[in-house]
Amino acid sequence: MTAQTDQPATPPAKAERQVNKQRHDFIARNLGVLSISGVFVLLFIFFSLSTDRFFDVENFVNILRQYAPTVVVAMGMTFVITTGAIDLSVGSIVGLTAAALALLAENGNPIFALIVTLLIGAGIGAINGALTAYGKLQSFIVTLAALTAVRGIALLITDGYSTPIDSTVLRPLGHGKFLGLYTPTWIAIITVALAWYVFTQTRFGRYITAVGSNAESLRRSGVDIRKIQMAALVLTGTLAAVAGILTATRLGSGSGNSGQMFELEVITAVVLGGTALMGGRGSVIGSAIGALTLGIISNGLVQLKVDVYWVPIVQGTILLVAIFLNSRVFRRWTKGA
Repeated sequence: MTAQTDQPATPPAKAERQVNKQRHDFIARNLGVLSISGVFVLLFIFFSLSTDRFFDVENFVNILRQYAPTVVVAMGMTFVITTGAIDLSVGSIVGLTAAALALLAENGNPIFALIVTLLIGAGIGAINGALTAYGKLQSFIVTLAALTAVRGIALLITDGYSTPIDSTVLRPLGHGKFLGLYTPTWIAIITVALAWYVFTQTRFGRYITAVGSNAESLRRSGVDIRKIQMAALVLTGTLAAVAGILTATRLGSGSGNSGQMFELEVITAVVLGGTALMGGRGSVIGSAIGALTLGIISNGLVQLKVDVYWVPIVQGTILLVAIFLNSRVFRRWTKGA
């Protein structure tokens, strides 16, 4: 007979340390999503208890519809900020593309108007990307200049007036409904799903994170980081055009004044979701929850009959707090994860 020897059991202390390490690593990797989810739940409970109409299905449907453009652009901004860059021109692109869509649809084929509008957004993103990646200019300066110039073009082509959109082809993009949700909400959901897949499951997504965390090592491995940086800004410009289309079709008119301070809202949503402003760490899901958190704050304050001018004040304060937490608290947790 042969003696059977059992495998040595893992010492309880060692097993406990492994569990604790796995728990710590999970929290560190998902701290941004976990924290903004907690804030979202607390605000949801607070406004539900404080107002009569907040906890209403139709109210939530309207919040999702109204903040769909913010969610859409936040996806692109997550890619840009993760690379260590920033795009301040998205609000102006929303204004220009909203106005361009209305003008083009008024004078021609609505499908052609949609295609040209998307190309305008992609083209502005390509200019921003080329100047940043190949021209070696700071993205902050490049997109700040674009913010001013693009807004000026939007006001120039409209003379400061709104242009109505009467197209039966375009109207469903802002007012159509499917399974109880408006078309802009479905577009936002699809955008989040695609962004999550690209960011987490593809080589391009890994390159985005690597550009922000250690661009030199990535460059030495043979990857042209300039193409990655440019692609991120083209993506944001294109998604800003999508937001312009959704805004114009929801309101039924295109205005060069659309998207005022929109860039602040988008950047706040992304930072709230745990994306590091200095690059190297990003969360698509966190950015989406961050955008919806801003939505319920805005809606909740209105339900409480707080002066509407307090909304940007609250958003600016939240951005400062988010930056502080991002740079101090999150960094300590994520070290060594």
